[in-house]
Amino acid sequence: MDGALTDRANDKGILSAVWHAAKDIRIERRVRPALEPGEVRLRVTRCGICGSDMHEFLNGPHAIPVKEPHPISGVVAPLVLGHEFTGEVVEINGPCGAVKVGQRVAVEPEYRCGACAACLQGDYNLCEKMGFAGLMGHGGMAEEAVVPHYMLHILPDAVTDRQAAVLEPAAVALHALRRSGLTAGQSVAVVGAGPIGLLLVQLSAVAGAKRIVVSDVSDARLARARALGATETVNSLSGHLPTQARGVDVAFEAVGVQPALDDAIQSVRKGGKVVLVGLFGAPARVDAFDLVNREVEIIPSCGYRHVYADLIGMIAGGLFDPSLIVTREVPLAEVVANAFERLAAPNDDVKVLVVP
Repeated sequence: MDGALTDRANDKGILSAVWHAAKDIRIERRVRPALEPGEVRLRVTRCGICGSDMHEFLNGPHAIPVKEPHPISGVVAPLVLGHEFTGEVVEINGPCGAVKVGQRVAVEPEYRCGACAACLQGDYNLCEKMGFAGLMGHGGMAEEAVVPHYMLHILPDAVTDRQAAVLEPAAVALHALRRSGLTAGQSVAVVGAGPIGLLLVQLSAVAGAKRIVVSDVSDARLARARALGATETVNSLSGHLPTQARGVDVAFEAVGVQPALDDAIQSVRKGGKVVLVGLFGAPARVDAFDLVNREVEIIPSCGYRHVYADLIGMIAGGLFDPSLIVTREVPLAEVVANAFERLAAPNDDVKVLVVP
C-alpha cells in the first residue's frame, strides 16, 4: 500500500451522491472502502453529470444493477453515481503501472475483463462484461473514488481539471467521428446540440469539415454550436434539417429519438453515412428500401476505445477545448436540487460539473 490519505473526510465518511431509486438520489457519507490489489484511490476534483445519469434519476434503473451485482465491479444499488470525473491520486495498492501518488489523472470509466474475444483484440469497449464506473459500479460523484488503475490517464499541467472532467463525453464524440471515417473537406450534419453533439461540432471542425450543419430545438444551444464551429444551424421546431443539409457526407444522430434519426438519414447524400451516437429508449424504425436504394450506411458507435491519449494531447496542444460546453458548476452538497432537479425541467444548460 502506498500513499497517505487526505483528512478531507476524516472519520465522517466520504460525502457521495448515491442512487437508491428513480427520483431518489441522496447526499450521504459512506465508509471509505479498502483498496483491492491494483486499485487506486482518488481525491475527486470535478465530476460531470451525463444524460445517462439523468435517465437513471428520472426513471431508472436502466444500467444500474439492482438485483445481480455487475460481474466486474461486484456492485448493486445503492450506487455512487458519476462516470465523467477527474482527480488526484492519494493511495495505490500494489503495482499500478505508471500511476503514482500525487498525480493528476483522468478516468476512462469502462470496465473490461481483459479475457474475452473483444478485449483480446483491443476492442475493450465491446467487452462481454462491459460496464461503467458510476453506472455499474461506484463512481466519482463523491469526495473520493476507487477505480482499477487501468482506467487512469496521467494529465499534463496544460490540461485543467475542468477540461479533464469533460474528457469522457469528448471520448464518445471522437470515437464516433473515427467510426464515421470523416475526412477533411467533407460535410457534416449533427442532430442534437447537447454535450455530445457540441463536442462533435468541435471535433468535426478540427478534422477539417467544410460544412457543419446542426439542428436542435433550443436557440441558445444552436448559438453555442455556431460559436464552437457550426457553419449553419436550424431550429427543428421551425425548420427542416434535411432541406438545410442538402445531402451531407456524414450525419451524427446524437439525441436518441425517432424524429432525430429520420432527419439524420434524410440529411445524407447517396452513399452517405449515418452514425448512431444517441441512446434510444425504444426500438427505432428505418425505411430499409431507402437505405438500400441510396446505399446509406448506418454505423453504430458504442462508448470509446483508444482515444483518451489523443484527446489529452489535442487539449494540451491547444487544438481543442471540451470545457467550452460547460455551463455551470455546483457543489456536491447541492447536486440534487441545483443540478438533477433543475436539469429535469426545460433549460439551456449543456454540461454541469459537480465540485466535491
